[in-house]
Amino acid sequence: MTQGPLTTEAGAPVADNQNSETAGIGGPVLVQDQLLLEKLAHFNRERIPERVVHARGAGAYGTFTVTGDVTRYTRAKFLSEVGKETEVFLRFSTVAGNLGAADAVRDPRGFAVKFYTEEGNYDLVGNNTPVFFIRDAIKFPDFIHTQKRDPYTGSQEADNVFDFWGLSPESTHQVTWLFGDRGIPASYRHMDGFGSHTYQWNNEAGEAFWVKYHFKTDQGIKNLTAEEAEVLAGKDPDSHQRDLREAIERGEYPTWTVSVQIMPVADAATYRFNPFDLTKVWPHADYPLIEFGKLELNRNPENIFAEVEQSIFSPAHFVPGIGPSPDKMLQGRLFAYGDAHRYRVGINADHLPVNRPHATEARTHSRDGHLYDGRHKGAKNYEPNSFGGPFQTDRPLWQPVQVGGVTGETVTPVHAEDNDFVQAGNLYRLMSEDEKERLVKNLANAISGVTRDDIAERAIDNFRQADEDFGKRLEAAVQALRG
Repeated sequence: MTQGPLTTEAGAPVADNQNSETAGIGGPVLVQDQLLLEKLAHFNRERIPERVVHARGAGAYGTFTVTGDVTRYTRAKFLSEVGKETEVFLRFSTVAGNLGAADAVRDPRGFAVKFYTEEGNYDLVGNNTPVFFIRDAIKFPDFIHTQKRDPYTGSQEADNVFDFWGLSPESTHQVTWLFGDRGIPASYRHMDGFGSHTYQWNNEAGEAFWVKYHFKTDQGIKNLTAEEAEVLAGKDPDSHQRDLREAIERGEYPTWTVSVQIMPVADAATYRFNPFDLTKVWPHADYPLIEFGKLELNRNPENIFAEVEQSIFSPAHFVPGIGPSPDKMLQGRLFAYGDAHRYRVGINADHLPVNRPHATEARTHSRDGHLYDGRHKGAKNYEPNSFGGPFQTDRPLWQPVQVGGVTGETVTPVHAEDNDFVQAGNLYRLMSEDEKERLVKNLANAISGVTRDDIAERAIDNFRQADEDFGKRLEAAVQALRG
């Protein structure tokens, strides 16, 4: 900040910032003390509404570097040659907790990356898990209501959590992830990230491919046990934010190896399960990882509020060569994220420094509204125009997808091996005996807090259908805790 006299918001010098103006010594404060009123009014408005989900977060800037040639799959310019670098901003977060919650809790972690590319910003809004609890966005508000505070008790209620999960068997896979060893990462640096959804890549020839993103931590996976997390959350609620900031300050820049699974579009219709189902992974044996990049975080934000809390990410922010898929959760998020930001930050949120393009310029006819800065000056605000304004390219960012059938509220298409429990069972059977014991213990501790027997029994039955041994051990553990 430039040195010089302290001023008001309008730039007038401040004579006294220690004492309010009063009517005589010890008298009442005067309304004419505009510095006092300005400071108090500004302070009352210093916090925008926190995010309904992913409120608790930390972020950092860095660099994405292309390490593998993927030009046969996508025409995105930031992926056009090995060695090419793109500035990024990554925001980590928990999902259910509010802004003042602790970091070391059992909760999925948001893993949202903004690539500042020369063709505009590309946002990849993912998690530290490759799957999610539900496959259709119409269930998302109901799901989140069960994870947040109950409107009557004001607390998160085990009854609500396991009632919803028990009645939504598609959640079994993600719940098995969440209550396993990776449910509480030791830090943001020591966890993987995933795009989770299926996306489209398309190349210069117009060929399209379905893809899934993977960010593998180069620091190694480290997690906390439930007991360790309970202690850490109480001693240092800011543990994960502090760890990330201090590591970057020390010059220990965290990195992730970035890979992609690629499915030819023609495979999707006959694949053994629905490839657009967010509750399922694509086995690597079917579609192996193809490494193509390295992500490094190397610069901390200078102001958490301006750069982390006011940062916005939307899965609808695509660039040429990348697009959406028919994933029903993704389709809902394409609307919901932008709508949330327009409410929370404002209609001109994309103009803020952390959100606006860094490697190109945004040229739109959208202007005016809250916090509009007049950047367009006297330019025309319509298209087409004959005054040299921006024009359309006539080339879509992604390839069209063939659709057909009648409209209506439809269930997810059923493929040969579609099942809500198979992959959860596969995950359980991959675990060591110690991992299984911790998973059962973590789940049993949570389910034991349920007050109704039918809710507990239904929740346990989902895990029994995933694996008989899983369900049997969980039932015994819950019974022991519930007496």
